[in-house]
Formats: sequence, C-alpha cells, structure tokens
Amino acid sequence: MLGAVSVIFGRCRRSAWLVCKRTQSHSFRRKLDIRGIYPPIATPFAQNELVDYQKLDENLEKYSKIPFRGLVVQGSNGEYPYLTAEERVEVVHRVRQRIPKDKLVIAGSGCESSMATVLMSEKMAQAGADAVLVVTPCFYRNRMDSRALIHHYTRVADASPVPVILYSVPGNTGLDLPVEAVLTLSQHDNIVGLKDSGGDITRIALIIHKTRKEGFQVLAGSAGFLLAAYSVGAVGGVCALANVLGHQVCQLEQLCLAGRWEEARELQYRLIEPNTAVTRKFGVAALKQVMEWSGYHGGVCRPPLQPLSEAELRQLQHDFSSQGWL
Repeated sequence: MLGAVSVIFGRCRRSAWLVCKRTQSHSFRRKLDIRGIYPPIATPFAQNELVDYQKLDENLEKYSKIPFRGLVVQGSNGEYPYLTAEERVEVVHRVRQRIPKDKLVIAGSGCESSMATVLMSEKMAQAGADAVLVVTPCFYRNRMDSRALIHHYTRVADASPVPVILYSVPGNTGLDLPVEAVLTLSQHDNIVGLKDSGGDITRIALIIHKTRKEGFQVLAGSAGFLLAAYSVGAVGGVCALANVLGHQVCQLEQLCLAGRWEEARELQYRLIEPNTAVTRKFGVAALKQVMEWSGYHGGVCRPPLQPLSEAELRQLQHDFSSQGWL
C-alpha cells in the first residue's frame, strides 16, 4: 500500500513540476533571447565506445572561456542518433552542471515519433536544458509534408516545458522544413526560432522577412554562411567549426554586428574551407580529429562512423593549415 502511495506521490510531484515549467515557459513567450554563437559540441568517446565524461568536462572548461552564448548539446555533431536515450539525457545534465549559469544549454530532443520527442523534451528540461532543438523526423520523409510537420511540432511545443527551436538539416535528413510550415509554426507561443543548416540564403532571408512581426529568431546552421545569414537578419549561429575555432567564429559575429563588413568578409573567406572540411566533406570524424590537433578532446566516433583515411587526413590538414589555422 505504501509503495503504491509513493508511486502516486512521485507521479504527482513530476506532474506538478512539468505544469510549473510549462507555465513559466509559456508566460515568458518570446522572451528567450537566443542571439549569439553556439558550438554544437561533440561527444567524446573512449576506445571502448563509452562516453568519456572526464574528457567532456575538460572540453567544457575550455569552452567556458570563449564568449559563446551557450552550447548546443546532442545535436548532429554530438552523434545523438548513436547514443541511448539515457546517455543523451545524462550528457545534457553533465553539461548543465559544468558550465556557467549565464550560458544557455540548448538540447537536441528530436526523435522520430511525436510522442517520443515530447517525452525526450521533458527529460531534457528536467536535466537543465533552457530550450530544446527539435530536428525534423525523416525516416518516412515522403510523408513528412507541411501538414505532418506542423502537427508534429505543434504537439511537441504544446507539451514542452521549455521553448522549442525548429531544426532543418537537409544534408542529414534529406528533408527541408517547408517555408510555409515555418511561417505557421512561428506563431506558436512556445516556438522561438529556427536553426537552418541548408545554406539557402534566399530561403533564410524570406523566413526572417515573413516572421519579423512574430519575434521569431533564425540561427545559421553553419559557419560557412554566417556572414551572409547576419546580413539578412539572422541573430546568431550554431556552427560546428566553433568547436575548434570558437574565438574566430565569435569574432566574425562581432564584426557583423559592428557593421565592419569588409573585415568580416575577409575572415569569412578564411573560414569557408575548414568549415566545409568538418561538415559536408568529411563530417564528424574530421571535426573530432581537428579537435585533437587543437588541444580539445574529440575521441573516436561510434561505429558505424569510421575514422578518416590517410588521404582524408592529409586533405583535412591542408584545409586548415592553408588558411593558417594549424
């Protein structure tokens, strides 16, 4: 009998916490300012493929000294599809405990089903996330039209205890979040912005133009088009390259905000090749390798991701050293 009472009490306490967080989130609608630069941090794995939390802590200590607005945890560069649900939540919890309170923690909570995404978003909020980044479900991509995606994100945002950021990354999902869906979702009380990794500046500009009255915020999803995104009204960027060139990406942000466009353009030129190397060309394995070269801990990738070949390593080194970054 006592056991049953304890279970009921625990459920009630959790429900009360969720109601409180939802009320808090929705009452402060549009007030979560996500302007700034965020590295989508890598998850360091040891040789046994387990998360190396000590190495993660050491990376976080270094990142805390860079003028980031916050960190994106369990995004694409965190290899989130290869982590268990428990690991995903634990990594977010660990990050929240280790970084300064004034830094935002944006946690990737996207799953393939709406129900699983709702549950994961709740767990990420409990782990300390300030907002959740929700990638488009894509396994049944042929059926993921505007109607399905609006329904999905609305259900997640209705339930999420913290604000939701939409995440369109067609290079990984094969699916662009349709502009008309973004425009509809921008009107939701608990959806504060979009991370767009597609790189189509015309599309990004159109979304910014059409959602200005909603207070909607757009983040560039790559350092390769950060200047262009700022020029049309983006408020920041989630940039893989910031894991290794954090000061430089933040400098590019400051040049853009100060209207020093010629200097910004020269810096942007020098970031394009290394950015392409750790994103579209070689991906996470390259990012982790450059982290090791740069004094951070990348560690190995979880299979089936494989390390770079010798030829790829030489090309990667060239892409960074030719611009003076190694």
